[in-house]
Amino acid sequence: MQHWFSLFPKNPWLSIYAWAVFCLLPFFFIFRSSSPIEIAIGITLLLLFFLSYRFSYSSKTGLVYMWVSFEMVINIAMTLLFGYVYLSIFIAFFIGNIRHPVGFFIIYGLHIALTIGAIVTGFFIEIELFLPQFHFILISVIGTVLLPFNLYNRNKREKLEGQLEHARERIAELIILEERERIARDLHDILGQKLSLIGLKSDLAARLVSKNTEAAEKELMDIRQTASAALKEVRDLVDDIRMIKLAEELIRVRQVLKAAEMTFTVKGDPQFTNIPPLVENVLSMCLKEAVTNVVKHSYASACHIRFEQLPEEFSIRIQDDGIGIPAKGWNLPGNGLKGIRERLEFVNGQLEIHSEKGTELLIRVPVILKQSKGGD
Repeated sequence: MQHWFSLFPKNPWLSIYAWAVFCLLPFFFIFRSSSPIEIAIGITLLLLFFLSYRFSYSSKTGLVYMWVSFEMVINIAMTLLFGYVYLSIFIAFFIGNIRHPVGFFIIYGLHIALTIGAIVTGFFIEIELFLPQFHFILISVIGTVLLPFNLYNRNKREKLEGQLEHARERIAELIILEERERIARDLHDILGQKLSLIGLKSDLAARLVSKNTEAAEKELMDIRQTASAALKEVRDLVDDIRMIKLAEELIRVRQVLKAAEMTFTVKGDPQFTNIPPLVENVLSMCLKEAVTNVVKHSYASACHIRFEQLPEEFSIRIQDDGIGIPAKGWNLPGNGLKGIRERLEFVNGQLEIHSEKGTELLIRVPVILKQSKGGD
């Protein structure tokens, strides 16, 4: 289930570093106090802040705004009591990931007003605590103002890019559907008339075989010629169907991975020997889907592809150094693995998944399919 806001950036390590900094840095300010009561209050405020932050992430709709408001109150308390103003950056990061426009602008404006108000008040109350860190406070205020807008615009852009990608996929599906309908019409035009003619001549030959052998033989010859003509036209139609070749798909894969700024290596020859066009087309589509998964879901920095032709099978190995796929996610919709399996089943192929350090997909198709075709 997708939330109406997102919390962490695409790189999960950034959130870990942010948590480490914001968990440790406040204690430096808290333990400068000589009062055990103030130290206890500071630790309690921090625990409440992190609990509230967690609840704001897992809550829905109105409750999110309640928890964020509670975090703002804690931020004001930490600012006035300990001179620690930097929780405002963490709150700003969360606000920037709110997707609802009205909610974003209301919380954004409120956060800026409360943060600046608390800092100004702090300068009047205890200037000795705030003046030494003036430059850092200024950077914090600038970050509080700019960071939410930057994140909000980034999320908005990613949403539009996702919609554009969905539209492109839909257009591709419509093109495929139109091509299928064209093929169906051509097959109907080619085979419908000729099969009807073959049926009529077969009935006529059956009636003539006992009465007029020569006429029956002539009808059988016509049936043979009609069948040969139909077979030739079907073969011509199949030859006209555009099949994707692995070498061509590999060029597009290079472009995609280059755009994603990922290291890319290829081993082996994508031009398999004596591979049926249908099998090569299926392998090309599987390669495209696998690389798309790497770019979208793996958070990888490198992708390695290996083509190998054995006496008994064609194989493609796609490996990345990303975060891996949990076993329970192998059959979930949206990751493309189900579509790859369905395509491979059509040509008696198999998909093997290894996800330990990164993910490795092994696509295998038996060569026997070509042999059976040649024997027909």
